[in-house]
Amino acid sequence: MLFNADRACRRYTAATKTEQQHEDENMSYEFNVTLDLPFDEALEKVKKVLMDHHLGVVSDVDVQAIFKNKMGKEIPAYHIYGACNPKLADRVISAEPNAGTLLPCNFVMYEKDGKTVVSFMDPVPVLGLSSAEEVNAVAKEAREILQKVAAELKG
Repeated sequence: MLFNADRACRRYTAATKTEQQHEDENMSYEFNVTLDLPFDEALEKVKKVLMDHHLGVVSDVDVQAIFKNKMGKEIPAYHIYGACNPKLADRVISAEPNAGTLLPCNFVMYEKDGKTVVSFMDPVPVLGLSSAEEVNAVAKEAREILQKVAAELKG
C-alpha cells in the first residue's frame, strides 16, 4: 500500500486533538437511545423502524446466551445486531473490497433498569479507516440514516 500523506496528516491531527474537540466534531464511535420498553417489544420496534429506512437485520449475536453457555455467567439480555442496506454495502465493497471487514453497521441492544438501550455504531469513524472517497461518502449517508432511525425511536 502506498503512503497517503493526507490520511497520515488527518490521523496525526486527530491524535493531537483534545477529547472535547472530538466530541464537538461528533467523533464518538456510537450514539444511543433508551426505550421505555421491555427488550422483545423494543426489538420489534427497532426492526420496523430500520426496515422503514431500508435497513434489514442480517445478523444477531446473543451475547447473553454465549456467556451463559461458555462461562456459566448470567447477564441481562444483550445482543449485537448487524444492520445492512445492500445498495450501500455494494458501493463500499465495489470501491474497496477489503472494507467489507467494516460491515455491516452494528448496533447493540441490552436491558438496563427495566428499559432497553439501543446503541448504534457510528459508521463515519469506522468506515473512515478506509482512504476510499466512496467508502467515506457511504459512511456519511449511513450515519444520516441511522440518526434518523434513532430520532424516530426517541419520538
